[in-house]
Amino acid sequence: MSPHHRGMKLTITLTVMFTAIAAVPAAPQSPPPTGQKLTLSNAMIRGYTAIQRDLLEAAELMPDADYVFKPTPETRPFGQLIAHVALSQFNACSLLQGGPSPKAAEKEETPRSKAVLIALLKESTAFCNPLVNAMTDEGMVQLMKVGPNEGARGLLVTGLSIHGNEMYGTIAVYLRLKGIVPPTTAREKPAPTKGG
Repeated sequence: MSPHHRGMKLTITLTVMFTAIAAVPAAPQSPPPTGQKLTLSNAMIRGYTAIQRDLLEAAELMPDADYVFKPTPETRPFGQLIAHVALSQFNACSLLQGGPSPKAAEKEETPRSKAVLIALLKESTAFCNPLVNAMTDEGMVQLMKVGPNEGARGLLVTGLSIHGNEMYGTIAVYLRLKGIVPPTTAREKPAPTKGG
């Protein structure tokens, strides 16, 4: 790929990331109290935290027997989607940590039970949480080595949220096809009233 095409690809990627960042506060969640200082780091951490909750709740909702479900022969089974999220998070956060991924040898295609996959997803979140939660506005713009390039540390946090939201959208379709209401939609529904 020529330097021109790489530059265009980076520009498009950054544009998509900044568009996604702008959409994060629009996600269904309780509005922040007024008078708060909304910094880049706390907004990014809040978005990351929200998608971690959504992904885990969605993984927990799908019955164990349906972890092999795939809508078409060409698509990945549900369980592989969960493995993909978890292993991608290990990879991204190992870059933040500055070392190799502790799960570098694992393959998302490896068959795993629901219990094992939920444990893997929780483990990836536990691995990422201290690294993401420690981010400051200054830390977000610090450059770090990523292969032959340098990139702002905050781009990895942004990437975690973007990828998490993308995967959650796919996971939500799988849940719907099994007649399961995704957790974000379930949270929007008003609580039933007594006698009504």
